[in-house]
Amino acid sequence: MSIEREIQKRSGSACELCGATEKLAIYNVPPNHDNKLEKSIHVCNTCLSQIEDPESMDVNHWRCLNDSMWSEVKAVQIVAWRMLHRLKKEGWPQDLLDMMYLDEDDLQWAAATGEAEDKENAIKHLDVNGVQLQAGDSVVLIKDLNVKGAGFVAKRGTPVRNITLSHDNAEHIEGRVNGQHIVIITKYVKKT
Repeated sequence: MSIEREIQKRSGSACELCGATEKLAIYNVPPNHDNKLEKSIHVCNTCLSQIEDPESMDVNHWRCLNDSMWSEVKAVQIVAWRMLHRLKKEGWPQDLLDMMYLDEDDLQWAAATGEAEDKENAIKHLDVNGVQLQAGDSVVLIKDLNVKGAGFVAKRGTPVRNITLSHDNAEHIEGRVNGQHIVIITKYVKKT
């Protein structure tokens, strides 16, 4: 049986999120590259367009998640979780999220697209010029730094490759200088 027939049978030829019965399509829940039934859902055009374009969100349309979040289909639960996170600032979705349970593997799948990340309050690591630093970037020291506990001075112009970011302090990054793993203050580096 083809995935199309199986998904129609499972969904009862209705959108698995809002229940609409017209203009249905199969949505492969990212990251899904192999079109498996258990990682796909049946959705209407309205749901699909709003999933793919967050700017076109109609908040009231998604009140349907109050029912679909309880689906036995994991892929439906994942999409419901993601959409509730997108709408969290509305208030009512947080109540639904508080009731929802996903096991550890499903939670990893749900968070894989970054929906749960709080982009507004996320810590941003900025170099001396205000350029945002990412994990794995390379930087250059712009000042001689006395490395406490290591007994050496990291000279100006020293490259630091493959940095890591401190998750709780926007002013700290970590990297290797002279074979030592050290913490560096971001205002003393420039991204290369």
